[in-house]
Amino acid sequence: MKRIIEFSKAFRPTLILSAVLIVAGMAGYFVKGGFNLGVDFQAGLMQEIQLAPTAFKMTYIGKGVASASLEKDRLDIVVSGSDVDKATHAFSFSQYPTVGALAAALSTVDGLSAGDVRAPDASSSWLLTSAGENPRLGSTPSALHLLKPDAEPVSIEKVRQALAPVASAAVQSLGKGPERKFMIRVQDQGTTDGFAKATTENIASALAATFGDGEVAVSRTDYVGSRFSKNLTDQAFMLVSLTLVLIFVYALFRFKASYAAGAVLAIMHDALIMIAFIAWTRMEFNTITIAAILTILGYSINDTIVIFDRIRETVRLYPEDPFKSCMNRAITETLGRTFITTITTMLAVMSLFLFTSGSMKDFALALLIGMISGTYSTIYIASAVVYYWDEAAKKRAVRAPKVKTVTSPQKA
Repeated sequence: MKRIIEFSKAFRPTLILSAVLIVAGMAGYFVKGGFNLGVDFQAGLMQEIQLAPTAFKMTYIGKGVASASLEKDRLDIVVSGSDVDKATHAFSFSQYPTVGALAAALSTVDGLSAGDVRAPDASSSWLLTSAGENPRLGSTPSALHLLKPDAEPVSIEKVRQALAPVASAAVQSLGKGPERKFMIRVQDQGTTDGFAKATTENIASALAATFGDGEVAVSRTDYVGSRFSKNLTDQAFMLVSLTLVLIFVYALFRFKASYAAGAVLAIMHDALIMIAFIAWTRMEFNTITIAAILTILGYSINDTIVIFDRIRETVRLYPEDPFKSCMNRAITETLGRTFITTITTMLAVMSLFLFTSGSMKDFALALLIGMISGTYSTIYIASAVVYYWDEAAKKRAVRAPKVKTVTSPQKA
């Protein structure tokens, strides 16, 4: 016979541990000054940059309209217009391995010129574009940037010092040191007209003053207005609340009130543990974080329902055994399934965590924490609530006054 693990003996200590972690998370929220809100949840501008020098600049004065598109292994120049036949000129990096060779080849396109070549011997595969540059070429020079794989890292402190003139600018380092990639976030206080344009120009001028003109490539720029950020915050709160209500209703119809309460308290526990982790680690709280929390709620309730089904089935199979014994037997029998499912899923999520960066890496980390919490809460929170509910019901039944039956005397 398979040995039955007495999980119920740890119910009280684990409930205390969970309470301590949740209280610590709430304390962290206030100590750290709230969440590290992403641009989704606070009005402001977010800009992702790379400190990469200009490789060369392109101008176009020919017929039609020309645009540049940098792909992984080539640079495409597309010429189109009403007075010219559309043509795509592809310049493969394998054919033009150096920046100098590529710049010289670009001059073969009528009206296109590439000048101010600063690193002719550098590899063409090191080129990158800036989202701040207009892909449409014209008489105003458009730059391509260059970043060597072994570039000397730039400290985040230096970037913060450079952005000191930009009020309320927050800087976060992204990726590895040689990538020289940073996230800049500036909160919109609602006091500046044309905030997005003015702030973008202020960031560019502040960085140029420290690192030089043309030394910054902008990967992306996002701006969220105050009304949108408030609506998004309200919708996120409503979404999580509605999820809890629907799960409670589902568990109530599927099982009993005690099971429904256990399921909802368990997933609330998981959400609070994730929030505590996010608050203490200062992970950015954005829409991806909300997606991770909702994913874990679904993952956790699925695991909880499986164990609840087995508990109900075990109670029917062993009607003479105490409820505690049936619960321990059910959890023990499903333990292998729980661990195999969790570990298999965590291997996939671990791959995301190891081989991605930025928001996807944070998403994977939040999922890993949530999966550990979800497995723990299914066994020690959801089941504990059902157990203590059953114990309380038995005590109430014992204390309930017994109704005495009074028989009237029979008439002779």
